[in-house]
Amino acid sequence: MVRTYKNVWKMVSQKVKAHFPKHTFSERNGESPENIADVASLKRVLGLIDANFFSDEKLLELVKGAKKFNIPTIRANRNLVASVNGGLNDPSCLVFIPDWGIEKAQHPSKRFDCSSLSGIQRPQNDDDIAFMSVLELGELIRTKQITSQELTQIFMQRLKRYNPVLEAVVTYTEELANQQAKEADELVTRGVYFGPLHGIPYGLKDIISVPHYKTTWGSKTYKDQVLDTEAWVYKRLKSAGAVLVAKLASGSLAYDDIWFGGRTRNPWNIKEFTTGSSSGPAACTSAGMIPFAIASETVGSMTLPAARCGVTALRPTFGCVGRTGVMSLSESLDKLGPVSRSAADCAIILDAIRGKDPDDLSSRDIALEDPFLVDITKLTVGYVDDAEQEVVHVLGSKGVNMVPFKLKYEVDSVGIASFTMDVDTLAHFDEWQRSGKDDDYESQDQWPPELRRARIFPAVDYVQAQRARGKLIREVRESFTVDAFIGNAADWERVCMGNLVGMPVIVVPSGFSKISNPPCNDCRRRTTVTTGIYAPPHHDHIALALAMAYQSATGHHKQRPPIDDLGPNDSIQKRPRVS
Repeated sequence: MVRTYKNVWKMVSQKVKAHFPKHTFSERNGESPENIADVASLKRVLGLIDANFFSDEKLLELVKGAKKFNIPTIRANRNLVASVNGGLNDPSCLVFIPDWGIEKAQHPSKRFDCSSLSGIQRPQNDDDIAFMSVLELGELIRTKQITSQELTQIFMQRLKRYNPVLEAVVTYTEELANQQAKEADELVTRGVYFGPLHGIPYGLKDIISVPHYKTTWGSKTYKDQVLDTEAWVYKRLKSAGAVLVAKLASGSLAYDDIWFGGRTRNPWNIKEFTTGSSSGPAACTSAGMIPFAIASETVGSMTLPAARCGVTALRPTFGCVGRTGVMSLSESLDKLGPVSRSAADCAIILDAIRGKDPDDLSSRDIALEDPFLVDITKLTVGYVDDAEQEVVHVLGSKGVNMVPFKLKYEVDSVGIASFTMDVDTLAHFDEWQRSGKDDDYESQDQWPPELRRARIFPAVDYVQAQRARGKLIREVRESFTVDAFIGNAADWERVCMGNLVGMPVIVVPSGFSKISNPPCNDCRRRTTVTTGIYAPPHHDHIALALAMAYQSATGHHKQRPPIDDLGPNDSIQKRPRVS
């Protein structure tokens, strides 16, 4: 072994000597072979980050300075804040606020005024109950036509029935759900009703912590992790009387749809997968396994699976919903939002979870206007080239001023989004990479190579990326001359741009098309068609109001996927269990 080491060192020394001309600064100054070798190595590394412009003398100075100053500081900071993965503690003091420099009304935040639905009757069939909206289910509970315990059992049975096909549930919180449902029913009996979420079952993406239950982050590395932390969003829903029935699949460490328990499928076409890490919330809501869920998005994690699975989902203004107790990828990009059957449901769920989280520096008590009171006839809404024309026509028929529109900006948002997310994620999973846990990651072509590249992103270029992000925000703000615009919700450039500037978008089902190569002639599988309604930051109410207007005239969001009709000659062996 010693001989092998000496031979290797001899070979390295020869290559280093060949690199430096005879009588270079190193020989004249009597530099150590170690420093000479470090200079040669550093020169090669700097070439990988487009910074190979220093002379050998300056590189030697850099090597010595890094050993004396940089490395001790790096190690000290890492020991202070990077020993625990997931970004749950010690948030950055640099806070992104997407205000666009627009003066906002300083009135106190008020709850939305959502009137109760009238004439709602309990269906005879449990399947029909499962596909009712949150508002409809809330009216059944308020009028005592159904109990929260009955609802909880209906949805728990559906979760267990369809999960073998969809691979969308991580943990059934059955004991907690039964307890919360019982408490909700007792309150109704005593005449106490918290509002439309009272007694309504729901699910949380499994990066959101709940005490006494596993929070796996979708990763086999953390599949037995239990965090003694009550996430802020969970607290808000608990105070609204909602009932947690399941922790739902997240792509491993919030990347795509592959997790340690499988790969989550799309209920509308089980031969394809959901895409995006909020896979469980999208699939379970689509299949009627839950009335709503809380999902997350850094760059596309919620909008893409919502579009694929044909559900309504709101990515709210950045900072609108607190993130304490939630695994973090990027503190300036991470957002939480509702996935549900309708825009009205999204509105009441947002109303319950929004507000200032004292432990999340980025969260704010944003004074949103009431989407149920917006006069859409006073709005001018743009439609871009890829907008669904049915949406344009429906909103136009409702009195909205629809105009052709193009959001103009020159900054490449895709590169900035990837750069920002990867560096921020590595800061939150530094120990994970250093200890070699990335070798156990579920999909080796996803986070592992991305975060290895992030290791050599220069700090100065990260700052330049944020300056470019600021330029992007200015360009988008100046070009956003309408109240809102509609376009393809899954366009990747638009996904990156929207997340970087902090704007809200609501994903709305707007139709279906036939799949290619169906397994049979009468196959009911479909490809969902969706639309994104985009608004400036702090104008979520406009996007919600437009989506509610569109859904009041159409029924795409009410359609049910063919999860009970898998089709003949299907290669998928698992079948939904009949309970």
